Amino acid sequence: MKTVAIVTAKRFTAAKQRMSGAVPEERRLALVEAMLGDVLEAVTAARQVDLTVVITGEPAAASIAESFGAEVIHDPDDAGHNGAALLGIDRAKGVEAEVAVLLPGDCPLLEPREIDSLVTGLPDPFLVVVPDRHGTGTNSLAMRPPGTIDPSFGEGSCERHLEIAKQAGIPHATEEVEGLALDLDTPADIVALTTKIEMARAAGGNPAPRTAGVLGI
Repeated sequence: MKTVAIVTAKRFTAAKQRMSGAVPEERRLALVEAMLGDVLEAVTAARQVDLTVVITGEPAAASIAESFGAEVIHDPDDAGHNGAALLGIDRAKGVEAEVAVLLPGDCPLLEPREIDSLVTGLPDPFLVVVPDRHGTGTNSLAMRPPGTIDPSFGEGSCERHLEIAKQAGIPHATEEVEGLALDLDTPADIVALTTKIEMARAAGGNPAPRTAGVLGI
């Protein structure tokens, strides 16, 4: 079952603006870059992913993607999260993928096994909505076939994606994925991430090494 992973990455200077008051710009840019690296390491190591596509208008993000062997789709007009996701879905259709999984570039705790579990055994058609840790936003969509629905990320998107699938008659479900629950948008998210990394290290793990390095954890 051919699977394409689609990772969207904003221009670094435009990303994580809600952190700008608490995190100096230089550190914020380094953090965005580190998170993308940690995510791509997980995605490209997933056994069930045949092609990784990164949608970005950021030259540095494109360079990082290429270093991991990912295909880059340039987004010079910064189409936004939904527009970038549609570009990726179009590419998945173009290579006749059976499954597409949309993944954020800011969930550094993501693990390869979680991606494999998310995309394995999906019925045709089917949509999986992965909520954020608050249960209101959406941090990932897994769909068979690609384009089952048009993504509608943003505030309240978890319930919205489920309603879109329901109205379209597409079988669907929510699935909580620990490594996709925590995306970094605010200083409070950094605190939560720090706690998770410290707990994982105490258990012998080494999650999100690039992100942890930038944060000095």
